[in-house]
Amino acid sequence: MNLLKNIFARIWAFWGLLSFAATFLIIFLPAMVSYLFKERAGQILFIRISKFWMDVWLFLVGCPVRVTGKENFIKGHTYIITFNHNALLDVPLSCPYVPGPNKTIAKASFAKVPLFGWFYSKGSVLVDRKDEKSRTQSFEAMKAVLAAGIHMCIYPEGTRNRSSEPLKQFYDGAFKLACDTETAIIPAIITGTKKAMPINKTFYLLPTRLRMHFLPAISSRNISVKELKEEVFEVMKKSLESLAG
Repeated sequence: MNLLKNIFARIWAFWGLLSFAATFLIIFLPAMVSYLFKERAGQILFIRISKFWMDVWLFLVGCPVRVTGKENFIKGHTYIITFNHNALLDVPLSCPYVPGPNKTIAKASFAKVPLFGWFYSKGSVLVDRKDEKSRTQSFEAMKAVLAAGIHMCIYPEGTRNRSSEPLKQFYDGAFKLACDTETAIIPAIITGTKKAMPINKTFYLLPTRLRMHFLPAISSRNISVKELKEEVFEVMKKSLESLAG
């Protein structure tokens, strides 16, 4: 049974890659139109097109997503959204389903991919984590994004969680950004992606019901970076444990 499951998952991964590329080519030019607009207006258009793309692609690969907790976003407020990170599938899933225009902190290396790099760059603040200058520039760029009324999406674990714990320990970046700009954090929980695309398997995809849940906002005022990081970590960990149970 496991052999058949593994064979199917790899065939389905091929279908996933093929359908991802095909649907990307369809939405690529409309998405590029977003470059013609000012920052916030362009990002609103970009996110709407991205959501349409993901709605179609996730349907094609049998991974429908249920999004809850949108009521925690107050109109006119800008937030830093912190996501847990279990699989590559988290990346295309996260930003399109955040209410309102948003960008993600992302690896600069992916921006070099032909065609996709242009799309990727529009939705991201790029950073080379090995370059101190790049990290400084990306931090300032994220401040500018928030100042423009655009949400910032960050994976505070830094990389995919390969441990047996619900979460890896968080880096400081998201919380320093929140404290420096007095921007509230909305923790976000993604479930199902670990099952759909297990981190220990290569070229593997299974149809799975996915879920994204936005938790109530956490203020960054009158609190230290360390305290804020610990509070968000505990809130996200408890939420993941309750969903697992």
